[in-house]
Parts: sequence; structure tokens; C-alpha cells
Amino acid sequence: MTTPRPAHIAMFSIAAHGHVNPSLEVIRELVARGHRVTYAIPHVFAAKVAETGAEPRPYETTLPSPDDDPEAWGTELVDNLEPFLTDAIRTLPELARAYEGDEPDLVLYDITSYPARVLARRWGVPEISLSPNLVAWEGYEEEVAAPMQAQLKASERGQAYLARFTSWLAESGITQTPDSFVARPPRSLVLIPKALQPHADRVDESVHTFVGACQGERAEQGEWQRPADARKVLLVSLGSAFTKQPDFYRECVKAFGDLPGWHMVLQVGKHVDAGDLGELPANVEVHPWVPQLAVLRKADAFITHAGAGGSQEGLATATPMVAVPQATDQFSNADMLQGLGVARHLPKEEANAEALREAVLALVEDAEVARKLAVIQESMAAEGGTRMAADLIEAELAQAKARAEQP
Repeated sequence: MTTPRPAHIAMFSIAAHGHVNPSLEVIRELVARGHRVTYAIPHVFAAKVAETGAEPRPYETTLPSPDDDPEAWGTELVDNLEPFLTDAIRTLPELARAYEGDEPDLVLYDITSYPARVLARRWGVPEISLSPNLVAWEGYEEEVAAPMQAQLKASERGQAYLARFTSWLAESGITQTPDSFVARPPRSLVLIPKALQPHADRVDESVHTFVGACQGERAEQGEWQRPADARKVLLVSLGSAFTKQPDFYRECVKAFGDLPGWHMVLQVGKHVDAGDLGELPANVEVHPWVPQLAVLRKADAFITHAGAGGSQEGLATATPMVAVPQATDQFSNADMLQGLGVARHLPKEEANAEALREAVLALVEDAEVARKLAVIQESMAAEGGTRMAADLIEAELAQAKARAEQP
């Protein structure tokens, strides 16, 4: 394809590892191709964004930070939704000022960045969603959105949230309903393998293109060395947000501590200390954070919360998984992984030492699991990843330029 002239591309996201990390390699590739990329992001992630070569446009946010206790997000559906709308309404004027006189040629945005879509329409430039998890399929409104709407409408607070969202969209010149605005972008690049998408056969691929994992080498995160005496290695990680689970970690230690031939790497996040887990056997190492992809490349099994990032890293490295979901899309991801025949979905209330050990041992000893993982790994490699995503973004730029030049 013909490479378009260097463009100004603006990316928008929130301060959450699971929403920023999937975009970084795409941004790095666009910068390498000569485009000027600005990235609107809360201050806490500005340095991470700058490492890609993009120019951070830091903004103030009201959303909980990655270091906050997960309980800051609340427990009800409306608790999870309200903060994004509140933040969008507050940050829209700030983001508009940040780009005044420097409007981009194209807007990329994480699915949580509502102001990006408003600004793209205000500026009259193409908008592309970079989705780090599942996307809507034909029938999504009836099967998923309608029950959520009913739950919201059952409370005064939920009704007020919907009314406020509808009013904000109208004031911004957008006629879509809140559901449609969030779930139905005009163009979307899906940064997960198609194997993880529910009802993939019902997804409109004229809108949503699955480019698969855009992981990169992650060399900057460091390496991990497998102990010489470890016959099997297990990684346990609940990601970056839902890590305050000391009882669960103790069950993992009970299940695999001193298990002959096994070495366990336990990532516990910032809200749990190794001392909270009691006396640790020699075959257990505990860290607040690990270079997950580096560990998975040498691991034999993975106990995961089944976030989109962890799930696809497990698939990309052909690592059998025990999925213990904690929240949001993790439950559907766990079901998808189990349906693919490469994981066990173990509800967290059932994730005791005996169940965890039985599930892991069964998976690693199953030759059919290994075969299925190898097939998925090969199909993921063919999806295109980072280069495909950048090619498609450049194609949108070329189409916009062609439309602008039409008489």
C-alpha cells in the first residue's frame, strides 16, 4: 500500500494498565513510520507513553488511579459506570483546550475515552476505537445491553445516570443513545485474538477488525530466569487492579508450596505483602510485579484472573490456564478460554488449594490441551498484530485525504 504523508494522530486513554498497555506497541509503530502522535493520558502514565516516542498530553482525571484500592470502584453496576461519565464531562473542556490550534488528522481512542469521540466529531476527523477487550455483536443490545439498562432503570441513581449521559451527548451534538455511543463505534480495531471474542461469527467485520495481540518484545520490562531445578513453573497473577486477595494467594502457596518439581512465581500487587502470606517455602517467589510475558514464555501453567491482556498473553505463549475471574469481562473471558479447551474456569469462591492444584496438574498433563494451544498460537500469529493495526490506521488516513480532495 502507499504510505500516506506523515500525519498528526491523537490517542486518548485512561490511567489503567489494561487500557493503556494494549495500545503502546501500535503507537510505537506509528511513530516509527514517521507520524506525529500525541497521547492524551493522565499524568501517572505520561512517562510510560513517552517511551513509545509519542508526545504525552497529560490531563487531570477523577478516576481511581492504578494504585488505589480496587474497592474504590464500588460494587454496583452504576458504581462502575458513573465515574467514566463524570470524568468525561469534567475533562472534555481541558482536552479541547489542549488541542486548540493543534487539531489532529485522526483520533484513536480507548473504549473508555468518551471525550475523544466528541472531539473527533467536533473536529470533523476520522475516529477509530482501539478495543482492548470484546466488542458488540449482532444481538448484543438484546442479550447484554437491555438487561444492563433494566438494572440501571430499576434505581433512581441509575435513571439519573442515564439521563445525565443522554443530556451530555445531546449538548455535544450527538444523537446516539448512551449504549450505542459506547458500543457502536464507526470503526474499530480489536486488540485481542478473535478466539477470545464471544459470538465472533456475529461481529460486523466491516466495522471491527481483529488484529490480535500487539504485545511487542517488552524487553524494557526486564527478564526472568527459570530456576535450574524447576521441572515445572507456575505463574499466578490477578493482573493490576483486583490484586487485594491475600486469602487466595495463601491457597496458592498451600497448593504448590513444596510440591516436588514445581516452582511458583506469585505476583501480589501493591496491596499485599509477602509477609501477609506466612512462611514461604523455598520454591515460591513473591513479587508486587513481574514481567509477565517474560515469565509466561518460560512457564508451564498460569493461574490468571482472565483479564483480556493476561488471557491473550497466555494464548500467545501457549500456556495452559486456570481462570479465576474477579470482575467485568473476566467472567466471559474465562468461559471463552474454557470453551477453547485450553483452560479451566474456577469461580473464586471455589478456588481453594485442592481445586487449584487439581486443575493445574490436569491441564499440564493433557496432550490435547497442548495441541489446541499450539493451533491458537499459530492462528494468532497470522492475525497481523501491530503492523496490521498500523496499516489499517494509515488506510483510514488515506481515505480521509481522498475524501477531502474530492470536488
